[in-house]
Amino acid sequence: MTQYPAPPKTRTRISARVLMLALGLVLVLAACTQAPPKKSADTPSFRDVPFSALPGWASDRHAAAIPALLRSCPPMEKRGVKGFRGVSGESFGSAAIWQSICAGARALPAGDDSAARRFFEDRFTPAEVSGRDGTDGLITGYFEPELRGTRKRQGAFNVPLHVRPPDLVAVDLGRFSNELKGKRVVGRVIKGRLVPYHNRSQIERGALRGKKLELVWVDDAADAFFLHIQGSGRIRLRDGSVLRVGYAGTNGQPYTAIGRALIARDEIPRERMSMQAIRKWMGANPADGAKLMRTNKSYIFFRELTGAGPIGAQGVALTPERSIAIDRGILPLGLPVWMDTVLPDAAATPYRRLMVAQDTGGAIKGAVRADVFWGPGTRAAKMAGSMKSPGRVWFLQPRNAAPGS
Repeated sequence: MTQYPAPPKTRTRISARVLMLALGLVLVLAACTQAPPKKSADTPSFRDVPFSALPGWASDRHAAAIPALLRSCPPMEKRGVKGFRGVSGESFGSAAIWQSICAGARALPAGDDSAARRFFEDRFTPAEVSGRDGTDGLITGYFEPELRGTRKRQGAFNVPLHVRPPDLVAVDLGRFSNELKGKRVVGRVIKGRLVPYHNRSQIERGALRGKKLELVWVDDAADAFFLHIQGSGRIRLRDGSVLRVGYAGTNGQPYTAIGRALIARDEIPRERMSMQAIRKWMGANPADGAKLMRTNKSYIFFRELTGAGPIGAQGVALTPERSIAIDRGILPLGLPVWMDTVLPDAAATPYRRLMVAQDTGGAIKGAVRADVFWGPGTRAAKMAGSMKSPGRVWFLQPRNAAPGS
């Protein structure tokens, strides 16, 4: 759902000071963790299984997953997978191993499902993923929405989408301490101190006004809110052209799922909860809807996209129905993943296919947790908005040597 672009040059003036502040924070947090820490995140475990154990494996169109895999190849060939371990502590692949894998993928005949299936079976080993609740988890969906907008504020077009502010600082604490791997601090520097960044309510009430950070103006606050949740989308301008926008950063504030709040308040029954149900309720309760949206303190900043997209957290373009978002704090990006779930239809139609882990999201937490990217359009919106299906996942772990070596 997201991407992490290179920090803007305007941040280099404070980088040394921020790093010192962050280092101090790391030392404080490290001292606090000397006592047994409370378990705050799921922990994945992996179990080797044969390909024959993957439900529906033989029926997929394996060649359709190759373009998605190839989009992940450049970063994988450069760095491999560092900091994550699979079955029996094995690596998820060095740069050299991924260079061999990607060379093999590029040599495959286009559209040949049999060849693609043999490729995956030769180069990978399935590893069933378990988490806090065993092998059963939750599969949801997201899509690329389309909004109406203008480059300049006018009339009903009065809801801004902001670019990443130059004073926003993001610190990866894992670079300073292994105990803080996966932890990030986002804020701004005020009088030599790193403080939390403005929350959604503060920004909507004008905290960024006058700083020329508006990328585009849209005509519906609820549309903008759901665009923040999706992380990327299309803005159809008044002249008919389309501006594509993607994730450029977050304010670092906690994400709150407003659907859960509506369930807790008995506004929408749990079994009927969907994006469409939330939108319908907000349309009928505009004042309460505005207040509810502000309970989600998280706020997303955008940038204009060109070329293929949208862009996921791995920095590569996403592929509809072949890209998924995972919890990148505990699982690696870039790997093929076999997914077994059901569609959000009356028949609960089985949905089993080979995906590639290329994105993440604020609501995607846990070992057996995935978010399917459905692409743009009406069908994508319908599927993504209603999908909350039980499911299982298997990561395909690279074999430690090329076949025959």
